[in-house]
Amino acid sequence: MRSFITLILSSLIASPVLAGGFDRPIPQAQSATAEFWYALACLALVVAMVAVQRLVSRK
Repeated sequence: MRSFITLILSSLIASPVLAGGFDRPIPQAQSATAEFWYALACLALVVAMVAVQRLVSRK
């Protein structure tokens, strides 16, 4: 039992030593292609919402 406690304590103490440092991600500018596909997806979402609204409004 004593060796089990020693193993647990040594693993808890050694964990921060093995951890690497955190490097913050650098934000990148969006490309024109990404902006085009985002605009297309937004338009498709609006068209889908209008279609659902028309479908639901028909009783």
